[in-house]
Amino acid sequence: MIEEDTIKLLKECDSGIKMGVKSIDDMIGYVKDEKMKNILKDSRDDHIKIKDNLQDMLEEYHDDGKEPNAMAKSMSWMKTNMKLMINESDNTVADLTVDGCDMGVKSLSKYLNKYKAADEKSKDIAKKLIKIEADLSVSMRDYL
Repeated sequence: MIEEDTIKLLKECDSGIKMGVKSIDDMIGYVKDEKMKNILKDSRDDHIKIKDNLQDMLEEYHDDGKEPNAMAKSMSWMKTNMKLMINESDNTVADLTVDGCDMGVKSLSKYLNKYKAADEKSKDIAKKLIKIEADLSVSMRDYL
């Protein structure tokens, strides 16, 4: 049970990281404020650092990870592009980022609670991701 929950939690973290990095990549080109751009880049880098560690753990379990849900990716892409087409501003990027981070915190918290038998190392990864997402959400509030 521990190994099964560990793998499932790691896979959900992997999916969340991929979604977060892709979202930042999709939006960062629209950002005009340099401080905001640096906040997004730093968060993206933090996601990638965790991804590298997570990937090593998944390889130990002979698992390739998990791609984000295709429907969620499509909906996110459409929402991002529609909103930015209507209003290409830092405010719009901040709004989209806060929404995405809040969804990430909610999803990761749900999986952290669902896979209670996961090992402590994988739980720590999930908690670090939750903190990164929560911190990014708070830092974007200045731009709303």
